[in-house]
Formats: sequence, structure tokens, C-alpha cells
Amino acid sequence: MIETKGYAAQSVAEELTPWTFERREVGPHDVQFDILFCGVCHSDLHQIKNDWFPGIFPMVPGHEIVGRVIKVGDHVKKFKVGDLAGTGCMVDSCQECENCKKDLEQYCLEGSTQTYNGLERDGKTPTYGGYSNTIVVREEFVLHVSEKLNLAAVAPLLCAGITTYSPLRHWKVGKGHKLAVLGLGGLGHMAVKFGVAFGADVTVLSTSPKKEEDARKLGAHNFVVTTDEAQVKAAMGTFDFILDTVSAEHDFNMYLSLLRTDGTLICVGVPPKPAEIAAFSLLGGRKSIGGSGIGGIAETQEMLDFCAENDIVSDIEMIDMKDIQTAYDRMEKGDVRYRFVIDMATL
Repeated sequence: MIETKGYAAQSVAEELTPWTFERREVGPHDVQFDILFCGVCHSDLHQIKNDWFPGIFPMVPGHEIVGRVIKVGDHVKKFKVGDLAGTGCMVDSCQECENCKKDLEQYCLEGSTQTYNGLERDGKTPTYGGYSNTIVVREEFVLHVSEKLNLAAVAPLLCAGITTYSPLRHWKVGKGHKLAVLGLGGLGHMAVKFGVAFGADVTVLSTSPKKEEDARKLGAHNFVVTTDEAQVKAAMGTFDFILDTVSAEHDFNMYLSLLRTDGTLICVGVPPKPAEIAAFSLLGGRKSIGGSGIGGIAETQEMLDFCAENDIVSDIEMIDMKDIQTAYDRMEKGDVRYRFVIDMATL
């Protein structure tokens, strides 16, 4: 076994503290890479607090992981020692079901193996994430990372990036479409960058007027303050798509009113309580609500390659590992522009 240093929550809602644990030895199909940077996702905090489902403790969060390969298994063909590598929200799947064979491992019919707070395919061995110094992952779930980009700013692409890239590609959002991005946070700022890069007319919907300057710097063409009745009224019936990145409770019916006929609201945020949606909000205009998770491995690699070609990375604030609790506190207040990334050299 490989002795590994990390930070873990020992039980529900506890602060993270240093913890030493063991990872498996590198098998024939495995890649081991030392972690250089790990992004901090709001879902890390949700899972530590059991907001969505009972967690597996001790819990080592982190699923926006980039580093450099230090060992490969005998049958590994796509990676060699010294390569940059990344791993996102999943580290395995059944690889045999209908969805996996369509490169949709994130929707594995047997359940994909989450990078942390999950169980390996044996159904009993916990997975531990990227708030640690090294990780061992099956080759099929390791991604190539370009040397061209700021590696720390690449890390959030493994979750925030693919979570917004995938639905925009699936719904073929691009030139000629009016896209609204609801919420300008870790997910929202990436949605703006991708929407603009794909050629859409992009509007940011936000409760905070203070974010307009940032939105326009990111490339947004328009900005609507959703607490301003006049601005909301003027925006009604104007958007082809709304990409909803908000994980707090909000009024879906109001946002559905902003869609054109046949418009679609795409949910990628995860509010803690189910939304109440009036049937008339959908009937009046033949509107749809869709949802999207992350992306499959092939699509995630496509996203990383697109970012390398178009010089797209996340806007980040680097932190030391010891400051993770302060980062969580600030993240809950929306005080980050737009993703914290841990420098794992500080572990």
C-alpha cells in the first residue's frame, strides 16, 4: 500500500485536519500521479455536511485534481512518467453498460465510482480525493493536461469546466442563440467563457449588481439584475437557454418566464430542497427543464483540449492547505473570484 498524506473530515461537519491514509499499489492498468493542485468545489462542503446524502468518513474531499505522473502500470499505454495528468469527479465505472459504451460514464447504469465519498468497484473500499499528495487511478479515468496553460487554473476545469461545457455542447448552444447564465460563481464564470467561445449572445442573471463589471470582463454581452423588476420584465421571453448554476433555493417559475417559446432551462446547480414548478410555467411557451451532470471521459478530454487551443482557464485564488476552513467560510458567503485552488506543496 502507498502511504498518503491528506486533509480529512473525521466525521460530519467537522473541520478538516491532517490525516495519513493508504492508497492501493499501482496495478497493471493504473496511473499514479503526485498532486500539484486541487480545486475547491462547493460540493466538497456539501458532502462534508451530509447535505445531499450520508457521507463516508473519514472523508478526503477534492475532485479537481492535476499533477504529474510518477508511476504507471505494466499495461498502461496512454501515459508515461513525467506526463501532466488530471482526474475529475469519477475514477471508475462498470465500463460495460449501455451508457459507458457511449462514453457517458458519468451516467453509468451501475453507478460511477466517485473520486471521493464513494466506494471502489468492490463495493467496500472508500475512495479518497485530491486534498492529498498523491493518487492512483485507472488509466481510462486519467486525463491529459496541456503544458500550455497555468496548471493551477486548469484544476477547476475538471469539475466546474466540464459541468458547464457538457450541457452547452449537448444542447448545441452557439451562434444565433441567446444564452443566459444564472449565477456568476465557480460554475457560472466558466459558463460565460464557454458560451462566448461557442458564439452565443451571453447574458448574466444575478442578484448582485456588483458582479456586472466582472461579467463583462469575462465576455458577457449583457447583464440583468434579477431583483430589479424593470430589468426582469424587459428580459421576459428573450432567451433560448438558461444555464442555471445556482445551488441555493430560487424561484424556477420566474426564470422560466424569461425563456422564449421552446426555450430550455438547464439545471447544473443542486439546491438543497426540491423546486416547486407550476405546470403553467412550462405550458405557456412549450418550455422545458433539463439537467446535466459532469461529462464522460472523452468529452472531458475534448473540453481540456478546447481550453488549451482557446486559452481558457478558470479564474482562481490560490490558498495553502491549512487555510481550507477559511476558504470554505468565504465560499459560503460567495467571497471568491471564482474558484479556490489548493497549492498541494503546502500540505
